Amino acid sequence: MATVVRFHEAGGPEVLRVEQMDVGSPGPDQVRVRQSAVGVNFIDCYHRSGLYPVPGLPSGIGLAACGIIEEVGPGVTDLAVGDRVAYGNGPLGSYCSERVMSAATLLKVPDGIPDDVVAGMMLRGMTVEYLTRRTFKVEPGMFVLFHAAAGGVGQIACQWLKHIGARVIGTVGSDEKAEIARRNGCEFPVNYSRENFKDRVMEITDGKGVPVVYDGVGLTVWDDSLDCLSRRGMYVQFGNAAGPAPDINPLVLSQKGSLFLTRPTLMAYTATRPELEESAGALFDVVSSGAVKIEVGQSYPLTEAAQCHRDLEARKTVGSTVMIP
Repeated sequence: MATVVRFHEAGGPEVLRVEQMDVGSPGPDQVRVRQSAVGVNFIDCYHRSGLYPVPGLPSGIGLAACGIIEEVGPGVTDLAVGDRVAYGNGPLGSYCSERVMSAATLLKVPDGIPDDVVAGMMLRGMTVEYLTRRTFKVEPGMFVLFHAAAGGVGQIACQWLKHIGARVIGTVGSDEKAEIARRNGCEFPVNYSRENFKDRVMEITDGKGVPVVYDGVGLTVWDDSLDCLSRRGMYVQFGNAAGPAPDINPLVLSQKGSLFLTRPTLMAYTATRPELEESAGALFDVVSSGAVKIEVGQSYPLTEAAQCHRDLEARKTVGSTVMIP
């Protein structure tokens, strides 16, 4: 029997239930994976709360994990029993000790990257890949504003952007987090608890603003972030940690300098197998080379998923968070 975390109704962390299930054997083009580490991401809270409704209830939860293939179904040719594999964009249900899933969603993991690091980096790392290389292609020397620079996505983004040669302005909520961001390549950490980040962006860029804003925070940074953009700049709004961003009249984008606005998702950027392999391959390369180092800030037993979510929503976590089945 597998240990599985599911929820039967949307709500707070208390709706997460630890259950035992028989996952069965893999069918055609499927494999059974014994999971060694599960990635925890803020989107999991959105699914649990109902902000991002799931297809049906009860539902599994979680989109990322690392593990070992224990059984292979008919028709699977690219994977074998004993292969170490990972995934970072679903399907839903990664909060478990074992699962049967499509072989097409799995990626072989290079040697040298520990399981907990892999689980903690897949969704966040591929998110950084598509944001900085494909949604808006950051070039060397560019100024970039990245919100929540000390968070799980932020730490990876600051390192990757520095590797590209960009100059990162990153918002944080404390001096401690400012130091974390700085250690990860953020050239200009801005503590928004005592500094106005819009004023600092304009000061740093000599009043020109930045060509791109990466925003995984939402409501509390929306208005000022628009004012940080240079002419024809792009606002990349990829998360809602502080609540959904407000509705916007397209005329505002015109008035503020012919701005571009996009609300991308990892799933849309990894919808085909070649896109998935490209994204994961770029991530594996920068981590294997040492250009990007993944910090697993905290680890929880799978059975403590509810407490893990409480800490995540209370901003008590730093870096990547994983659960161990």
